[in-house]
Amino acid sequence: MKAVGFIEPGAVDRPNALLDFELETPIAYGHDLLVEVEAISVNPVDTKIRKRGNSAIGEPQILGWDAAGTVIGVGTQVTNFKIGDRVYYAGTLNRPGTNCEFHLVDERIVGRMPTSITAAAAAAMPLTTLTAYEMLFERLDVKKPVPGGSDTLLVIGGAGGVGSIAIQLARCLSDVTIIATASRPETKAWAKELGADYVIDHSKELAPQMLELGFSNVDFVYSTTHSQMYAEEVVSMMTPQGRYGLIDGPDVFDVVPFKSKAISIHWEFMFTRPMFKTADMQRQGEILNEVASLIDSGTIKSTITNNLGRINAVNLLEAHRLLESGSTRGKIVLAKF
Repeated sequence: MKAVGFIEPGAVDRPNALLDFELETPIAYGHDLLVEVEAISVNPVDTKIRKRGNSAIGEPQILGWDAAGTVIGVGTQVTNFKIGDRVYYAGTLNRPGTNCEFHLVDERIVGRMPTSITAAAAAAMPLTTLTAYEMLFERLDVKKPVPGGSDTLLVIGGAGGVGSIAIQLARCLSDVTIIATASRPETKAWAKELGADYVIDHSKELAPQMLELGFSNVDFVYSTTHSQMYAEEVVSMMTPQGRYGLIDGPDVFDVVPFKSKAISIHWEFMFTRPMFKTADMQRQGEILNEVASLIDSGTIKSTITNNLGRINAVNLLEAHRLLESGSTRGKIVLAKF
């Protein structure tokens, strides 16, 4: 089967930073599905592993965690899917990635692909959807009000892949007022289109902009990027006993300023359930099925914004370059080998 990966980690502009190569097609055992990959999307985690990850000597490491495709093989313990089913999912870090023609994935973290959109549009969704859903409703618990609060949610990085679906999920599944951040006209418009009540500029001080909107505090903060840059100001804005969540990986993050307000801090990592095979890992498949229904009902839409064509090393490198530029909105996808 065809696949794309890297041997030596490093910068995106190196010759052979990503390579096309051939591998044996895997076989499904146990809870695994063998999926013929029709489309993938690219996430910041792909670029981080390409820059710093390890691969066995002389053996390419396959990147990619979002996929949409068709089941062509099932393990003996599979109960929820059959050959021919169309699925979408986000995979796990401790197995080969989805940048390949045929991919193995545990059925418990797989959802049924929405029927109303293309495979490319579906592939844009799983990783960011799980990251957004788990943070909003399982970590921050935005449906549970903060005593004396304003029932507000601040999404820092509202136009990115995670922010784009977090806004939509918060809009349709909760009653919070959504304040998103974005810095360019096109990203501000995108955040508003997705359902943000207000959009403020994260290249400027946040607190004065919040006050101008009439908010002296915010109950829930979902920080998707540069968390260490905004933490001190965010603490000053937050309601006592509020809840703060982050998904990025700052080298240093000082939690002490959060203490006096008893603000709880939540770190979301959607790979935790499949990596550790938690007792509730099937919850990810359930979430993806719920979101597929929301897509098919027209309640939320795919966050796809850029389709770069076929899945190969050249096109994937372009996707990595775009992501590393820090100027993308929504999700970048590729379809078919």
